[in-house]
Amino acid sequence: MTAALPCLALALLCALRAAAEVPVQPGFDTQKFAGKWHFTATASNCSVYLKMKDRMKSPIATISITPEGNLAMKLAWPLPDGCQRLELLFQRSGQAGCYTAQGKRELCVTETDYSHYAIVHETQHTEQQPSTALQLLTREQDVSPQLLQKFEELIPAMGLTKAVLAVLPKSDHCAAATS
Repeated sequence: MTAALPCLALALLCALRAAAEVPVQPGFDTQKFAGKWHFTATASNCSVYLKMKDRMKSPIATISITPEGNLAMKLAWPLPDGCQRLELLFQRSGQAGCYTAQGKRELCVTETDYSHYAIVHETQHTEQQPSTALQLLTREQDVSPQLLQKFEELIPAMGLTKAVLAVLPKSDHCAAATS
């Protein structure tokens, strides 16, 4: 299970570019984006995610912005035997709201209102097969039907199908793990 976590982290964050450029939140404000987020829905074609999506619970991320303008993310996933933690650092790219990691991953905040939800898109470029994920992050674990519908409508535009969608069950198991 531990060996699968790096790919699971990618599944929680990864997304593949569709034919068109990925939209990015206009006027993205890093300071407003920082803070605690719950992953409430995920759509991904990552093979590890697809094997585990029906057993996953809502992970939690705490996002902060470094003095250099990079995005630091502390993730915590609820697992049967505890919380798995992972820290990621994404370097800012040339476009506000987009970040890269190790030259193989591109993360973009496609839409957010900063106080309730964010939709995040990431491209994972690997030697085997690129993978795609679209994430719905919310400040609280509850997600409205209207917001979930809005998220579902974006899935095909990102080159994914609704068959790879998982609405993640709530979990307070790792609430303190990202502090």
